[in-house]
Amino acid sequence: MRSENLVDVPSAAAARALPVPAPAEPAALPRSAPAGRSPGRRLPRLPARRVAAAGLVLLVAYAVLVPMLLQVDLDHVDYGVGATSPSPAHPFGTDLAGRDLFVRSAHGLRVSLVAALAGALGAVVVGAVVGAACALLGGRVDRWGMRLVDGVNAVPHLLLGIVVAAALRGSLVTIVLVVAATHWTQTARLVRAELLTLSGQDFYRAAIALGLTRRQLLRHHAAPRLATQLTVAFGLLVPHAVWHESTLTFLGLGLPPHQPSLGALLDLGQQALLSQAWWTLAAPAGLLVAVTICLAGCLAGREEGHHA
Repeated sequence: MRSENLVDVPSAAAARALPVPAPAEPAALPRSAPAGRSPGRRLPRLPARRVAAAGLVLLVAYAVLVPMLLQVDLDHVDYGVGATSPSPAHPFGTDLAGRDLFVRSAHGLRVSLVAALAGALGAVVVGAVVGAACALLGGRVDRWGMRLVDGVNAVPHLLLGIVVAAALRGSLVTIVLVVAATHWTQTARLVRAELLTLSGQDFYRAAIALGLTRRQLLRHHAAPRLATQLTVAFGLLVPHAVWHESTLTFLGLGLPPHQPSLGALLDLGQQALLSQAWWTLAAPAGLLVAVTICLAGCLAGREEGHHA
């Protein structure tokens, strides 16, 4: 007996007569990103680096141009406008003595940047000399040099900086010496390791066999490799040196109070907080954080581009 459901089932001939649907075209796939990076990671990189570089340029322009264009007496006191909150006339407000914080912060940022750049440069130079001497001379020089590096690293940088700053008179030169004397060890280790690695390379041994002098080896083979490493070390030291200068001045061991710097302004702002003048602390603290973030952003972009 034939079932009623079988009536609805098409026969084999009818099934062959049915139109065969065309295979669906595969959906267009997104273009593959280069190996090692995804599109989602690639897009935010360049804007972040550009924003950091633009912010750093603005900060440097602010520190250089404002003291040149607005030549005011930094020691002028006007208690009539003391503790004025930020306004169009005073973008950063005034301190308790009525001094404009917009101009004083620009002076302070310029002094702190100069101290940090000079201190970081001194630390890189000292570290490069010590590291190169240890790697090239070897023997006792290498052993005593590395013991000196270990000894300096064993003492906290801030504590060692306080001791050196307390032994000398507080000034810009003292800040530079403190930063250079306490931050050269990492560069020394980096240079020594790079030169020792280079000396084991085949092309370096071949250059020695060909009769190249030590000066020629340093100039043609070592200097190009060390240039990138020293640039990165210098970039890492600058924001660190800014914080050291600010900390020592905040503790009263750095620049004198009458000379504007970020540390001196932070000290005055901390005292003004009792009068609820929060902007006196916000201005130097915001500049200190902004400089650190911009320098770190520029350096991070350089590192990403270097490893890409």
